[in-house]
Amino acid sequence: MSNPSKRAVCAACLRPQATCICRWVAPVASAAEVLILQHPMEVANAKNSARLLHLCLPDSRLAVGESFDAGQLDTLLAGPRRSLLLYPDTPGDASLGIAPAPPFDPAWARQPGTLRLVVLDATWRKSRKMLYLNPALQRLPRLPLRDMPASHYLIRKAHAPDQLSTLEATTYALAQLENDGNKFAPLIAAFDGFVAQQQGYVQAGPAQAAR
Repeated sequence: MSNPSKRAVCAACLRPQATCICRWVAPVASAAEVLILQHPMEVANAKNSARLLHLCLPDSRLAVGESFDAGQLDTLLAGPRRSLLLYPDTPGDASLGIAPAPPFDPAWARQPGTLRLVVLDATWRKSRKMLYLNPALQRLPRLPLRDMPASHYLIRKAHAPDQLSTLEATTYALAQLENDGNKFAPLIAAFDGFVAQQQGYVQAGPAQAAR
């Protein structure tokens, strides 16, 4: 007879109780608001870090979709905060029909409490598609990341050597905005624990890793 705890799903992290990641949650209040736009293919991906990030940031929001209804996206981006897209500069955007992003004003970073950080949680290819399908995202200034450390994301293949997980990129962006790496260090520690847990499943065998 199968163990019922293995079938039960955690209401917080949405994973089976046997592979729940809630023990790694380390709540940290950020000055900037965080909006995570998650591609549908990432929702059930055991290696995805966005749910852990969402649980660690008490005031964050997470919405799932690829091509968002314009009204829905406008609502998510509405309010007094200035929205910034956490996304690298991509010179080839014009050839894909993606409008150039407005310039980022460094003065905005001096008031992180007035900002909303918009994060695309997807593979590189899917994030490009999300950007293409949602013109409202194209109109957002992009926050450039500086001096990023090597990724701790040892369980997923990266598109490029300097590519980070959603949790890592968002954490470093918040630390950059607030000029306080120590404040956000618990999120990276939580991510390390999450990665170690997933590695343990892989070592235990495919059946455990897929849970």
